[in-house]
Amino acid sequence: MNADVLIIGGGIQGCSTAYHLARSGASVIVLEKDYIARHASGVNAGGVRLLGRDLAEMPLSKASMEMWQLLDDILEEDTGFRQKSVINIAVDEVDIATLKARDKKMQALGHSHERMIDQAELREILPHVHASCVGGAVSDMDGYALPYQATNAFRRAARRFGARFIEGQALNHLRQIGPVWIARTQDKTYEASTVVNCAGAWADQVAMQIGDNVPLSHAAPMLMITARLPHFTGPVVGAVSRQLSFKQFENGTVLIGGGAKGFADRANNTTRLDYAKLARAAKTAIEFFPIMRSASINRMWAGLEAYMPDNLPVISPAANADNAFHAFGFSAHGFQMGPIVGKVMADLVLTGKSDFDLSAFRIDRYDRKTL
Repeated sequence: MNADVLIIGGGIQGCSTAYHLARSGASVIVLEKDYIARHASGVNAGGVRLLGRDLAEMPLSKASMEMWQLLDDILEEDTGFRQKSVINIAVDEVDIATLKARDKKMQALGHSHERMIDQAELREILPHVHASCVGGAVSDMDGYALPYQATNAFRRAARRFGARFIEGQALNHLRQIGPVWIARTQDKTYEASTVVNCAGAWADQVAMQIGDNVPLSHAAPMLMITARLPHFTGPVVGAVSRQLSFKQFENGTVLIGGGAKGFADRANNTTRLDYAKLARAAKTAIEFFPIMRSASINRMWAGLEAYMPDNLPVISPAANADNAFHAFGFSAHGFQMGPIVGKVMADLVLTGKSDFDLSAFRIDRYDRKTL
């Protein structure tokens, strides 16, 4: 089976890349070892935020946020996106000092989307927050989407432009022979002029077959969701110095995260929950929102996610091969950047360049020769 571009991995980065390439007229195959949105892209918290972004990501994140506002119309699909704002709560004056330092840096760089709020405004926006919280920072254009739904929205849109999605086929071998990349699974062979590595927690293994070594790690961030509760909050909530990720959906259920990690078994494609950490996450939610004392947990889960040492992704041409590209290592905050990353990867594949400075995301940034 042949195509112009072979994409390894069917998460949001792979599906978005497929959409942008297919829309531009390229023939595309997406090879996914499980099913689309099986891992990080389908089971994350769905945060669509500019708030708290690393400054290196800010131009990409801003461009992606503009796309999110119109994405349902662009894709002609429902991504579940809701603009609800995101707030990081400050619990004490140390947190306020942290926010002030960031605000000063952001203003100096011309970024005005984050604004600090005092205790009174915090209570006005979040009337059920604990009375001891002293303020915070908010980004009004932020919100959330539904990860599995949004990833598959890109998939369906890409298919309308001719992209082919092959599920349940794990990559066993990848090599370049002359100008052609040849990928083999257990019983099939795929050929393409270009390969794009969007393999998430397995991306270092794919990168090695391309010829690039990268210090990628993996973990299993956990989430839990409650039974339905009366509505008491609208914005997505985080905290400056505590592990908290908290949102209430329109149906009344509350999603609780915060970055607590379970047990990741990449070799066997599985995760296990750490119930002690989940209990601490539930306790943290109650400390911030005492109304949560009456909540009952309905479901808990974890997905496999890829992490780089600096928590910045790899968005890059291959360092040691031609016509190969990488988009992985989003370190549990890449969902929001999916729309723009797909466009960037398509631009790199089709034109060899991007409108964005990608130097912070190059795959060889940890190689000694590049230091």
